[in-house]
Amino acid sequence: MITIEDIYFYEIVRPLRVTFTTAKGTKNVMRSIIVRITLTDGSSGVGECPTSISLGKETVPTIKAVLNEVRTHLYGMPIQDYETAITLFRKKYAKYPVTISGLEIALFRASLAGKGITEHAYWGGKTKKVQTDITIPFLLDEAFLKRWINYALKKGFTTYKLKMSGDIQQDKEILSFVYNRLRNALEVFALRLDGNQGYNKKTFRQIVDYIQGNRFNIELFEQPLAKEDYKGLTEIKNSAPFPIILDESIVTESDARRVAEHGLAHGFNVKTAKSGILESIAIMAIARRHGLNLMIGCMTETMIGLSAAINLAAGTDAFDYIDLDSVFLLYHKNEFENVSLQGSCFEIQPCTTISLLS
Repeated sequence: MITIEDIYFYEIVRPLRVTFTTAKGTKNVMRSIIVRITLTDGSSGVGECPTSISLGKETVPTIKAVLNEVRTHLYGMPIQDYETAITLFRKKYAKYPVTISGLEIALFRASLAGKGITEHAYWGGKTKKVQTDITIPFLLDEAFLKRWINYALKKGFTTYKLKMSGDIQQDKEILSFVYNRLRNALEVFALRLDGNQGYNKKTFRQIVDYIQGNRFNIELFEQPLAKEDYKGLTEIKNSAPFPIILDESIVTESDARRVAEHGLAHGFNVKTAKSGILESIAIMAIARRHGLNLMIGCMTETMIGLSAAINLAAGTDAFDYIDLDSVFLLYHKNEFENVSLQGSCFEIQPCTTISLLS
């Protein structure tokens, strides 16, 4: 019987290439905890617990403290029992979803390694390439914006996601600048907006009026209102001229069910960094049942954590929108295990296309 032999974790710190600013805050440095699980047969797997502006309680000391607690329960456990343990940890440590997700991905990868199968194969192996968008941070600095957009253009990006602040006048300025810059540079492009909970119903209507008045073609608007503003989300969803995709509102299966059953949005942003494996599968299933769009997103992971989402996206080919650009904010490596980066595309080298999914 193969059991869990060792659980090791350590902190990594990486400077960001650009200041990362959202409606909820600013950061210049990426901090993550890397978790490695080793089994008695020598198989191992790694996961990543990135810190985040939106989940401020999960600081590096807190992540380490939670991992120290849970690993005492995992030593000697048969690896086939890890899903039951993760389900219990999700309930006990509900305030720390990123911590449990990083641990779960490490266990998931160790389990697959023991079976001799890749993540890409596990998810179905449907496609070998994933093309992502790239984020334009909210910075009212035209010189920086020009440099960043030029960098993205050279990488071959045609889909962009602009961070918005909720300050109507500032958002009008940056939106107009970015949209016109892209329109002058590309014949065809897509622009997505991310509110990061910065708006209310009134200000959201104002920015929609501005968008329509200027005939800006917006592909989607991500999480414009506060995650708990269910009434407001229902109202704007029913009147918005573009899809409303929820991010911060969705962490667990129960969150997704509430959104779907109450008609709060047109789709979900699935993030393995905060929902892990089991919850991501459940969220995706709810979206399919209710005919909702699926986006796959990231936080500020390195290729270690991001590759879990890349393999999920490529293996299932189930996502309408791909937002897996965290490594472009970092001074990054261009590959991790079977995933490599070519311009704006991730390429996966599969071993097999057999799926273990039921």
